[in-house]
Amino acid sequence: MSTNQSGRAKAMAAVKAMFDRYRLLAAQRPPHHNDYDYEVMEDLKLIDAGPEGSVVFQFHITERYSNLNDVMHGGAAGVIFDMATTSALCPLATPGNWEFLGGVTRTLNISYLRAVPIGTTVLISANVVQAGKTMAMIQGKMTSLDRKRVFCTVEHHKVNVPVRQQHRNARVPWDEEFEREHGEKTVGSKL
Repeated sequence: MSTNQSGRAKAMAAVKAMFDRYRLLAAQRPPHHNDYDYEVMEDLKLIDAGPEGSVVFQFHITERYSNLNDVMHGGAAGVIFDMATTSALCPLATPGNWEFLGGVTRTLNISYLRAVPIGTTVLISANVVQAGKTMAMIQGKMTSLDRKRVFCTVEHHKVNVPVRQQHRNARVPWDEEFEREHGEKTVGSKL
């Protein structure tokens, strides 16, 4: 496997791990508890990821993301972009920096360029522009599958915060690879 393919496979595994941990934690919630971002996390389909901090997802805009005009609601775009762009930080994570869910959102600026009709499948791409120890900026866009039509763009600024203990204790297979690479055990490790 070439270095480029190896880097992409590792980046894909890092992003997938965020989704695996999210699902594990969501399954522990009370049955009546509906997290606002749960549906988005279930509907994002990972297509590609890069070791430099990039992701591409496919996403089908269903009625649950609509407004009365039968197009995607702007607020839905906010949650979709929040989760998709955050995942671009996963390949860059190191112990204490940009781990699970990549901190908290500082600003999320969306430019709506054209309506997304219900029933449309879109591509969502995101690239980390900068990631320091405390702040990161990610840019993204939502396009048609052929990338010829841009529906909206986003600039997402994040603040790094420590992973909550209960989230760290929800172990996924990626944790062992992460610990081997970085030469340290994380809290909750079974090593």
